[in-house]
Amino acid sequence: MASKEKIEEKAWELLQRVTEGTKIRPVDAEYAKEGKEYTLVITIDKDPYVTIDDCEEISRLLDPLLDEEDFISDAYTLTVSSPGLTRQLRRPRDFIFARGRDVDVRCFKPVNGKREFTARLDDADEESVVLGTDEGALRLKRSEISMIRLTFHE
Repeated sequence: MASKEKIEEKAWELLQRVTEGTKIRPVDAEYAKEGKEYTLVITIDKDPYVTIDDCEEISRLLDPLLDEEDFISDAYTLTVSSPGLTRQLRRPRDFIFARGRDVDVRCFKPVNGKREFTARLDDADEESVVLGTDEGALRLKRSEISMIRLTFHE
């Protein structure tokens, strides 16, 4: 069987192919084992929001490509969903997508007297994030952050 990383990488490539030229943005492809069952979870996003029809469309487009490429040897379930309004940012592409948006940040140790705060994500790389705060730009190492996620505005 191909490794989890290789499966996710190939699924990501196929997801990018089927969303190219559409308003739908690929967010993630995750291959997971839950109990005895395997699941390929495809996450997509779209402004202003993802609909059930969007998920069905991507599933309908992706399913035959997955069958054709046949790179997953185990029986699995394909799931296509939205990332949710307050998803955590984990991968580099999550941070790219979230640039310019407000994020909730929780740090392991207090920063300027606070462990939790909301700021604008201005930039990010593998090592650090740059946040726009009322006090100005704040650069934090990713290792200092225990959780960072999109802020939900009502």
